Amino acid sequence: NMPEYDVIVLGTGLKECILSGILSANGKRVLHIDRNPYYGGESASISPLEELYKKFNVPGPGKAMGQGRHWSVDLVPKFLLASGPLVQMLLYTEVTRYLDFKVVEGSFVYRGGRVHRVPCTEAQAQASDLMGRFDKRRFRKFLLFALNFDESDRRRHHELDPQRRTARDVFRHFDLGSEVVEFVGHAVALHSSDEYLEQPFLQTMRRIQLYAESQDRYGHSPYLYPLYGLGELLQAFGRLSTDHGGGYLLNHPVEDIVMESGKVAGVKSEGRVFRCKQLICEPSYVPERVRSAARLIRVVCLLNHPIRDTEDAKSCYIIIPQTQLRRKSDIYICMVSYAHNIAPEGKYVAVVSTTVETSNPEREVQPASRQNPSRTRGLAVAIFVSRSYDASAHFETECEDIRDMYRRMMGSELSLRGLRGEQGGRDEASGQRSAQQPPPSDLPACSASCGRR
Repeated sequence: NMPEYDVIVLGTGLKECILSGILSANGKRVLHIDRNPYYGGESASISPLEELYKKFNVPGPGKAMGQGRHWSVDLVPKFLLASGPLVQMLLYTEVTRYLDFKVVEGSFVYRGGRVHRVPCTEAQAQASDLMGRFDKRRFRKFLLFALNFDESDRRRHHELDPQRRTARDVFRHFDLGSEVVEFVGHAVALHSSDEYLEQPFLQTMRRIQLYAESQDRYGHSPYLYPLYGLGELLQAFGRLSTDHGGGYLLNHPVEDIVMESGKVAGVKSEGRVFRCKQLICEPSYVPERVRSAARLIRVVCLLNHPIRDTEDAKSCYIIIPQTQLRRKSDIYICMVSYAHNIAPEGKYVAVVSTTVETSNPEREVQPASRQNPSRTRGLAVAIFVSRSYDASAHFETECEDIRDMYRRMMGSELSLRGLRGEQGGRDEASGQRSAQQPPPSDLPACSASCGRR
């Protein structure tokens, strides 16, 4: 008889790996199945470089690109906010013991034909060329309000009700110009559209505080990125799952999802039925259960130089607000390099991404588009489908999806306390017990350039 699992996970994308790790640490019996022989699915890290060229049917690479094994290119590159929910998940599960991070060197916003560093402190505002003298004065007053805002302390509300007054009301209260509002909303609060302007301003204050707190952690920018790429995150949460008894089956085709009385009962692979009570899926495993919500386009650029006007940064995040190009969606540029051990010395990887708005996406960015299905609700049949990844280059939307799926599966909010990984877990590759690890600090380990190790 085949064993029955509490949860089977189809696909090894980052969200699926995070959920399987957390559920395993919660005492659930979890089995991971992936049709591919590698981790990651649509969010895989591709190495060597020859595989990337093969995947997109492009001739090359040439000798000037160096040795292919020195490249690791994320198909969906995203940065972690240093104080964001994904870092909290890493810390509370102690997955940080498997990882090293490096701070991203700069956060920039596009304005008037060039990029500018995003200001988020009084000193940065004073030095910024994004604003004139009077705008800087008004922005500093607004920033002081936002960073000291406390929902429970009415004395800090400036007589503005955070549940009723909108973000637009707050910006008008501080007399902020449209160009200041643009970079505050999109490059600091990280809103992807202008819908937030008509919504209660409380969420925008929380987003600004998260950005500022994240930047305070290491100084250069609020973003972190793991050495050797995001594939390390997948493997780290995979190790968390196996430390708690989770199983992995790679290179196993999914032949059928077995239903009984209208509810999921198992998954058939290579003629065997693996029974389960609940099922988590990447969208590609259940195309009949998802709808197309939007199309995204991503362009991978392999460079031998940093991006212009970024102060020769070896890594950076650039947001091009929608109004700068008369679009409805922002454009995001995520760049990393040899400094993160994902490319040979002197080489850089920049990925441009946005939501497709026309019938000719090549004109919007350049070459390929893909569909972005949304997940169904899942309660009645116990099948829970994750969303595809959005165009942004940070993980905030993905973390919201993880919490939403956990809440629908478990009937309670995701609590990270008590989920610390087992010390001295079993290494699946060697079958040996791993060495004892020290408890995590309040910050993930970063390379020397972060100012912390």
